[in-house]
This record gives sequence, C-alpha cells and structure tokens, in this order.
Amino acid sequence: MTDLQELFNRAIEPLPAIEDRSFSSYFDDYGDRQIVLLGDGSHGTSEFYRARAEITKRFIEKHGFTMIAVEADWPDAEAIDRYVRMRPGPKAQIGGTAKGFEPFNRFPTWMWRNREMQELVEWMRNWNSDLPPERRVGFYGLDLYSMGTSIRAVIEYLDRVNPETGKEARKRYGCLDPWVEDPTSYGLAVLQGMEDCEADVMQILRNLLENRLEYVTEGVRDHDEYHSGKQNAYLVRDAEKYYKAMYWSYASSWTLRDTHMFESLNRLMQHRPPPAHKAIVWAHNSHVGDARYTSMGMRRSELNIGQVCREKFGRENVAILGCGTHTGTVAAAHEWDEDMQIMDVRPSRDDSWEMIAHNSGIPSFLLDLRRGYIDTALYTALARERRLQRFIGVIYRPETERASHYSQALLHQQFDGYVWFDRTEAVMPLEVIQPKTALGKEETYPFGL
Repeated sequence: MTDLQELFNRAIEPLPAIEDRSFSSYFDDYGDRQIVLLGDGSHGTSEFYRARAEITKRFIEKHGFTMIAVEADWPDAEAIDRYVRMRPGPKAQIGGTAKGFEPFNRFPTWMWRNREMQELVEWMRNWNSDLPPERRVGFYGLDLYSMGTSIRAVIEYLDRVNPETGKEARKRYGCLDPWVEDPTSYGLAVLQGMEDCEADVMQILRNLLENRLEYVTEGVRDHDEYHSGKQNAYLVRDAEKYYKAMYWSYASSWTLRDTHMFESLNRLMQHRPPPAHKAIVWAHNSHVGDARYTSMGMRRSELNIGQVCREKFGRENVAILGCGTHTGTVAAAHEWDEDMQIMDVRPSRDDSWEMIAHNSGIPSFLLDLRRGYIDTALYTALARERRLQRFIGVIYRPETERASHYSQALLHQQFDGYVWFDRTEAVMPLEVIQPKTALGKEETYPFGL
C-alpha cells in the first residue's frame, strides 16, 4: 500500500447498514451547522437517496432543521411542500395518487419520482402532522428549468391578489410564449436578432417586490403564497438569462444555474427566520462539492452552490458531504429523453478517489475531512494527490466513461465529509417509460446533472 492508502484506511469510520437505527447518528458532528449540503455521486443510486433520507430525518429530529431544498424545480417541489406541510392549494404525492398537480413528470422522472423519495415524503407529512404551521418542515426546489410552469404560477398568483397586474403579467410574459415548450430555442432566437424578453420579465418581478405590503395581508399563509410567487418570478428571470447564456458559454450557463440555486436558498433562509432557518440541500456532488477544488473551478472558472454557500455563510456554518461508490447498478439513460435503464456501473478507475476508497476493503464508511478532525499526515497526503472523481448524472455512457464522467478533484477541500458505499443498487423508480420533452436536451451537459 502507498502511504496515502495506509493513512486513508486508518482515518475512515465504518458505517452500519443504512437500515440500522444507529446509522444516522454517525453524522451528528455536522448537525450544528446552519446549512448541510448532501451530495450524490449519481442521480440513480438507491443508497445515496436512502442515506441522505436517514441523515435528513436525524437532523430534523435532533438538530432543528426545518428546510429540505433539492435540485428540482420550484413548482414541482412546491406540490410536495403543500402535501407535507398541509398547505392550502393543489396537493400531490410523488406517486401521483393525490388529485392535483403531478410533480416531477418530465425527464428524468426517476430522479425524484422514486420509492426512496416517496418514503421520505410520507415521513415528513407524519412528522409535521402534530406541529403548528410555522414549525413544519418544508420541501423546496432550487433549480430553474420550469420556465413555463413558473410563468403560469406567477400569473395565477397575481390574478388572485391583483387582477389588473395579472393581466399585465399575462401580456408581458406573452413575449416568451413561442418558446415555452422548447426554451433552449429562445436563446438562439435572441442571438439571431429576434425579440429579447428580459425587460418584460424584469418588470413583473419588480412589481412583485414593490407591492409586497399590498399582496401580503393575512399572516403565515399569505407570506408563503407571496414567497412562492416571488420565487417563481425570480425563476423566470433567471431562466430567461440562462437559456440565452447557453449559446454564449457553457461555463456561464452553469454558473448562472448554480447562482440561481444559491439565491433561491438564501431567499428561503430569509423567508423562514431564526430559529427555524437551518437547511439541508440535496444535489449532485458536482453542485455541492466546492467547485474551486475540482476541474470545474480550476480549469473552467465555474462556481457552484457549495462554493457560494461557504463564501457567503462562512465555512464554519456550512457542511458539505459527498457520496461515492465503486460499482453496482444505476438508473440512468444513455441519451436525453430516452427511457430509463438499469445499467451496470463499471468498477472505478485505478487513478480515482473511488479506487482509494474501494481498496480500503470497508463496504461503507464515513471519512471526516474537516480541519481539526482530519489527521495532519493524511491532510498533507491528500493535498499532494489530485485524482479523478466519477460524476454520473441522469445520463450514463460507460463506453466513454473517462471522458464523460471523470474530473479532477481535491477531495479534502471539496467536501467536509465523504460517505462511501462500495457496491450500490439503482433507485426504485415509479415508472420507467419517460415522457418525451423537448426541453433542454443539452441543459445539463456534460454529465446530465
């Protein structure tokens, strides 16, 4: 063994099975942070979802967390939030068994419409059932791909609180109507000299912000509905910029997306003030792991939500945990809009962090990477090693895995903790056949994240 391997093996803490009642207690040392970001090495691995669910439950029960913010669009997540917090309005379950809006119903449906998530959603509803509304744990979306749905949500909200403004919003958002079904074509249209809708979109958001006192009159419920209208208006603004940026620079569009995620989280933190403003974020390792210590930041000048959380809230107030695996199966598609398949995950490369973890011989473990917790000799050894790390999103291309799914990373700076499952299985989706959506065939290039 190399010195690094020996030091690594001595530092890891073996974990019990996820189903073991003690599993989540191994993460208590991170529970004092204001924000905990829980990453996954792929969007289709059961162990990553189940582990994050158990950690999340523990942090809610023992450490006072009241917000779960996920890599999903605001309107879809809000349907779940209405269900788990028993809020008025259209309700839903991930299984789609409740009447009303059926969330997460576009490709990739299995990312959130899976049995692992359904179990967490039901647990949240049960947890909230005996709590007053202001203390209930909420479920929120941070992403920006729901431009059309968010436009409708803003108009419907304004129709209720100020019908005249609703008419104006319908007219101004009409600028985007030709591209709602295929928003990626909007950026190309602007590039070719067609109408730019930015000014109209900004005016609607400005109206919402300037008329807050008029729109919010009846306590907690009104505040929630106003906040949702505002979040949807911000989403439309940022999506309009994002789809234009896709034709200028991939790095720019990635940064716009993750900046939107952070700002959405930040608005949530302000919406739910102390003591109820501790948040858990679920997103891919590429979003939560500090981009400054991966190829994203070191080579492509991109940032992500994990980096910005550390910068804005202070590293002492943020914990970032990543998840990894060596082999097994994963739910993914070969191309965008294709049906989900259960694919074999290739064993990790010899020059990867995953191989170091695999060579420990421990099937599941936690490695604490925080300064003050990590051994100095291991910290020094990790700092000398810039190894590859695997990123699998909703697209998996094993035949081109090195180019499609590996990137350089400094593990000890990227994360505060690394959670390992040597062999993993695919999530249990609620459906396999995928709806055909024109939206965003390249929106998550290169990893389908």
